[in-house]
Amino acid sequence: MKHIIIFFLIFLIGYPYTIQAQEVETAMSDTLKMSSVQMSVAMPDSSIAAVLKSADSAAIPAVTKMKAEFKPNPTTATLLALVPGLGQIYNRKYWKLPIVYGGFMGCLYAITWNNKNYQDYSTAYQDIMIDYNNGNPLPEDEWHNSWKEILPNGRDYAEYLRNTQFHNQLKSRKDYYRRYRDLSIIITVGIYALSIVDAYIDAQLFDFDISPDLSMHLEPTVTPRTNYSSRTYGINCSLTF
Repeated sequence: MKHIIIFFLIFLIGYPYTIQAQEVETAMSDTLKMSSVQMSVAMPDSSIAAVLKSADSAAIPAVTKMKAEFKPNPTTATLLALVPGLGQIYNRKYWKLPIVYGGFMGCLYAITWNNKNYQDYSTAYQDIMIDYNNGNPLPEDEWHNSWKEILPNGRDYAEYLRNTQFHNQLKSRKDYYRRYRDLSIIITVGIYALSIVDAYIDAQLFDFDISPDLSMHLEPTVTPRTNYSSRTYGINCSLTF
């Protein structure tokens, strides 16, 4: 009986320590299991790693080079402008093409029309002077037709042949159309030169900053009254550039 009581007391004293040891061992085993699971998740196999790497690389957008801002070269624009309109096309000022080509077409038409009339009146004046100054007048059927075609049908050609005022009119018309033909040529050359200068200036000032605030502002202003001056009214002018 004595031995049984002693054994029971030893069992009661050692039982709490046994439970704690089991709990510690269970906790350590759970910790090791969690660590192994985390390591297995953190360290996938090579195929999964390759897929993840490719997905990450695809998610990053490709870096593209920004398109360089266009800036025309003045020398190139001038050389291209030797062909009418190409300088404006190079500078991307397409709205000027109708002006350039319209000016050239109008001038070419004026040159052609004035030159044709000049040639007609010049030939008519020369022929009528030949027929008039002929010492032995030719028969009417041998007169030149160039000056007769200018007159309406049914007129007395012999009367106009002897009419010096009509001779002067032919000469005046000849000189008139020659003058305007030459003037049309000068204007055409001027438009051509202007198109070249325009292409050069456009290329030179292509990136020139023109701000909408470049202006003059007028606004009323009031100066408050002080001990030394009375209230005054005026206009404030400001220039922004």
